[in-house]
Amino acid sequence: MSWPSTERYRIRPAPGGLALVQELLNTRAIPPYGGDVLADEESGGRWLREVTAASAEAQGWPGPSGEPRAGDLERVRALRERLAALVSGEAEPVRAPTDVSLRPGLDEEGRVALVPVGSHGEWLEASVWAQVLLAQTDGTWQRLKLCREPACRSAFYDRSRNNSGVWHDVRRCGNAANLRASRARRRQRAGVIVPAGE
Repeated sequence: MSWPSTERYRIRPAPGGLALVQELLNTRAIPPYGGDVLADEESGGRWLREVTAASAEAQGWPGPSGEPRAGDLERVRALRERLAALVSGEAEPVRAPTDVSLRPGLDEEGRVALVPVGSHGEWLEASVWAQVLLAQTDGTWQRLKLCREPACRSAFYDRSRNNSGVWHDVRRCGNAANLRASRARRRQRAGVIVPAGE
């Protein structure tokens, strides 16, 4: 399955359904990779239709029909922000449940599946929360991370043996961070005071 927002960062998709969560997080604008995929009705609607259809087909679930409804993109953008906070460990506890619909179904091997229903935005949100729950249960959730480089913050799946990765691309983002740290150390040795963040 193709994950266009993730592939533009030249990142391998996360395994299984966690790739859908990663794909949503990677719709944000991050120069020089591209703009916000969900910025307008045309590009956001196209992405939403394509991703829900492809995800439904890959899972063997019925997907949403018709066109995205008014409010679907707003719902998906809000979900993206909640997920970014959750992945980065900055999410606030929420006592009120999210209004999504999941129905139990059986796959070909007789395993229970949580099948999302609703409009494109509702379907995507239900599917994403189901995938988060499954990833938290199977232990893969902690490997989905946001790149530590402040100018990037793309979502990547940490495949390192000890789960210690912090950059989506060590050569690009890691080198930028190391160069900043090296310059800061040189300035410090020279006695130059540099404001935090530079």
